[in-house]
Order: sequence, then C-alpha cells, then structure tokens
Amino acid sequence: MATIISVNHVTKSYGLLKVLKGITMDVEKEEIVCLMGASGAGKSTLLHIIGTLDKPDKGEVKIGGQNIFDLSDKKLSKFRNQHIGFVFQFHHLLPEFTAIENVCLPAFISGLSRKEAMKKAEKLLDIFNLSDRGEHKPSELSGGEQQRIAIARALINNPMIVFADEPSGNLDSGNALELHKLFVELRDMLHQTFVIVTHNRSLAAMADRILEIKDGLILMN
Repeated sequence: MATIISVNHVTKSYGLLKVLKGITMDVEKEEIVCLMGASGAGKSTLLHIIGTLDKPDKGEVKIGGQNIFDLSDKKLSKFRNQHIGFVFQFHHLLPEFTAIENVCLPAFISGLSRKEAMKKAEKLLDIFNLSDRGEHKPSELSGGEQQRIAIARALINNPMIVFADEPSGNLDSGNALELHKLFVELRDMLHQTFVIVTHNRSLAAMADRILEIKDGLILMN
C-alpha cells in the first residue's frame, strides 16, 4: 500500500492552550483509520488540519505527496475541492436544493457540467439505494438518508480521501451501524480512504487501525 497522508510533528495552539503537541502519523491508501480520544484531546483539530480547513503552527502535512500548506489559499481551495471529501455529524445539506442537487454541489464548484455532475450523482444515489429520493428536499428525508446523501456529496469528485467527524453522532444505533458498514463497503467498492473521528467503539472496531489521541499526542500501542 502507498502512503496517502503523511503528518510530521504538527503542533497547534489557540492562545495559551496547546491542543496538538507534535503529531506524527501516516495513512495508507484504502485504509480506514479511526481517531479516538476524550473530548478536548485534539481529534477534531487534527482532522481539520489534515483536511486543510485549518493550518498548523508548525509541522508538515502531505496528501498524495503534496505539501498542502505550501499552496496558496486559492490553490489550496482547489486542491480541497478536487481531492478531499468531508462528512460531518450534522449533514449541512442545503434545504432549498433537492437531494441530487446537494450531491452535485462539489462537482458544480469544480466546473463539471450539470449533465456530467447529474450523471455521477445518479450513480452514487444508486449505490446508496437512494435513487427514488433524488428529487426530495432534505426535510423530506430521514436522518439516515440525509447522512448518506452527505457521504455521496463527499464522494462525487472521486477524492483521494474522505474525512468524517463524528459521522454517526446524530444517528440512532440502527442507522449508525448501517453507516459503519457502509464505510467498509465503500472502501472495498470504490477503493476509498477514510479518516474518521469517532467516540463510537463499534465503528472503531470495523476500522483497519485506531489511533488514540490523549493530551495532544498519539498514544503508541
């Protein structure tokens, strides 16, 4: 397997609060890695930095061999749109758009034509067994359906990696279990790589690796 993410000695503070104290880790292509730890340990901060949503004070992050913080803000935004997918606890679906339009949004931003974007979105909805829900607004979908739409949206640009922050935190246990199984299926079907922040032990048990974060550092097993 090839290394797709390489994090070296990343630190991050907010004022006097040191959140990350020198994180070093690698993620391999097609791997599912779960980041776990108590609230305040630095999991989401690390995810946001690796996902280019925040910048470290010190250290290096490479994705696909690219040192992402060497890029200008404009090039970093383009890199994020083309190569990274995000799934959050709250779905962040736009209420005025249909499910399929929400899935298409990153493809529209990347410059894909509406016809091509819709074609890709229809294939993803079929994979997610949501073909009959494409014209529904988010308010007409269940919580589990909304989260699957959010994952389809994360996948539409064929990203190198998908980052998920507590993706099942807003779901009941049944939908959470189905979501966890879905990540494994997507990895096998689409050769996708996932880094997931979670408190859910059953999701972590399905991952290839668990990285425990405590007091801003990764615990060595």
